[in-house]
Amino acid sequence: MDISLSQPQAASRHARYPAVDVLRGWAIIGVVLFHVVWDLAFLGMIPAQWAVHPAWIAFGRTVAATFMLLVGVSLALAARGGLDPGAFGARLAKIAAAALTITLATRLTMPGAYVYFGILHAIVVASLIGAAFLRAPSIVAFLLGGAIVAFGLAWTDPAFDARLVAWIGFAAVPSPSVDFAPVFPWAGFTLIGLAVTRAALHRGWLDRLPRPEGRLARGMALTGRRTLTIYLLHQPILLAILYPVVMLAG
Repeated sequence: MDISLSQPQAASRHARYPAVDVLRGWAIIGVVLFHVVWDLAFLGMIPAQWAVHPAWIAFGRTVAATFMLLVGVSLALAARGGLDPGAFGARLAKIAAAALTITLATRLTMPGAYVYFGILHAIVVASLIGAAFLRAPSIVAFLLGGAIVAFGLAWTDPAFDARLVAWIGFAAVPSPSVDFAPVFPWAGFTLIGLAVTRAALHRGWLDRLPRPEGRLARGMALTGRRTLTIYLLHQPILLAILYPVVMLAG
């Protein structure tokens, strides 16, 4: 696919790249692992400082950045030959509904730190931003993505601390939330993923990716195709397992 979204080669227009599914699978495993440690600390089963250690926070942010990059990758792959508005809108509506569900559920269970703009909210907004740049030159999307990441990391202002505007991404001390992924810098990773994938498609690099082999790779690819379901269910399942353990242990 070139920078103007002209028709790609027919052989690769609908090709699926298992390596992308595998990467997505490992990313969701990283999310689950990150939340396992957070839950253990929250329940007092491990020292609380483990969950907020700088190395562990860096791991969590790396996983989040990977997910946002993959949003751009998926958008570029879905837009080969032209983006289907119906399919795109349906997928986006499903993610938005899931994001709203998480907001409502956490508002009821942890009102002091509920999820007002988490990773799913960021995916919805980043997808819309990415869709707006599908016809722009890839270099424009790449540079803008880099600017969003840099600006989001470098500049803060207390005027953005309130929840009403913190989601934009410039809060100095954002309102508490157990999952917070503002537009700046996270949407920038999606634009970078979009730009790099479009360039890779245009040059045929993705068609030369090695096909993951083996049971583990196939399992990760299958996991990568079920990330939304896993994301929504993993915390209730983890807590349903860990709470009884805490109760039995006193």
